[in-house]
Amino acid sequence: MNIKNLRILGRGKTALAIKKMYPNAKMYDDKNKEKFDINSDDLTVASPGIPPHNYLVQNTKNLISDYDLFYKKMPYNIWISGTNGKTTTTQMLQYLLNNKGSVCGGNIGTPLASLNKKANIWILETSSFTLHYTKKAKPNIYILLPISEDHISWHGSFEEYEKAKLKPLDDLEEGEIAILPSKYKNYKTNGYKICYDETKDLATYFGINTKKINFKEPFLMDAVLALATQKILFDKIDYKKINKFKQDSHKLEEFKDKQKRIWIDDSKATNINATIQALKSYKDKKIYIILGGDDKGADLDPLFKELIKHKIEIFSIGKNTEKLKKLSKTYNIKCKKCYLLEEAISQINSNFKNNNTIALLSPAAASLDQFDSYKQRGEKFKEYINKY
Repeated sequence: MNIKNLRILGRGKTALAIKKMYPNAKMYDDKNKEKFDINSDDLTVASPGIPPHNYLVQNTKNLISDYDLFYKKMPYNIWISGTNGKTTTTQMLQYLLNNKGSVCGGNIGTPLASLNKKANIWILETSSFTLHYTKKAKPNIYILLPISEDHISWHGSFEEYEKAKLKPLDDLEEGEIAILPSKYKNYKTNGYKICYDETKDLATYFGINTKKINFKEPFLMDAVLALATQKILFDKIDYKKINKFKQDSHKLEEFKDKQKRIWIDDSKATNINATIQALKSYKDKKIYIILGGDDKGADLDPLFKELIKHKIEIFSIGKNTEKLKKLSKTYNIKCKKCYLLEEAISQINSNFKNNNTIALLSPAAASLDQFDSYKQRGEKFKEYINKY
């Protein structure tokens, strides 16, 4: 691959890592697009966050992803994608395989340009953004968690989002493996497909005893997928090690306030499917739920069809506050418009008395309308609760 005149679109973590590796590469973004030669045939790497409708993307002839840039240098590689659970599955698999010379990165942590090229295995959390721009690279094992509506404003439609997630199947070779939802069992690929509907399907196929695993759903599926991959590669199921894995903050993280009431920080739930899974974990409780932010154009009706199954009150915040209020009226669910996270917590605090009640921050939306990140949103959640 000729990288003599490499160009990079964007200035984020991925772009900067490539620039460090190829210091002569030229970087472009919307601030200097007037210098961008739209007639050039130079190899151009798109940062994952830049959407397809961007001027630079639309006017690039030879566009690739960072996966394409490094695919010839990749060792044995495992890609993990899906709407929810890909980060946890990636982290769990890296935890299981770190003694086998694996490293992980991609959409989390370390960009590909900074990964150890001499590692035995690359475990890559892979976003739909990256997959959209990828043309040549492919995994040796592709793990696809369930797909639901997300990033609609970026892709333009759910169909395009789904299409990006399925792209790796197109180039799998005989002997390579895809683990994917049964919905896609008829998708054509030269790889070997292992399909599932539920965690128990995977556990049965791979001979995994879920009673020996300490995690509950949705993290149980992540653990089973990680163990299944370990079984494929090394014919081993290490229950002891997987049970030592420590979950990240802001994922169904339970804690108590000074009055011993249970609050749950699930700020990482940036789409509706993540919130639906969170609700299923507390089906026997009364739930005060904080919803809202930037829903990225998603259809929220599936979320509300789950909400009506629970004893629940909504406290809406962020950019889509009014949208949530309108839907709440349609589905006859009590909803208080709070707009701000601090106000939502104040409102909940005034009503929060029952021992069989929980307060759940699971926004089903991105945080960037009011916060720097979902992590900041989660930290502010805890900070505000500490006042009571």
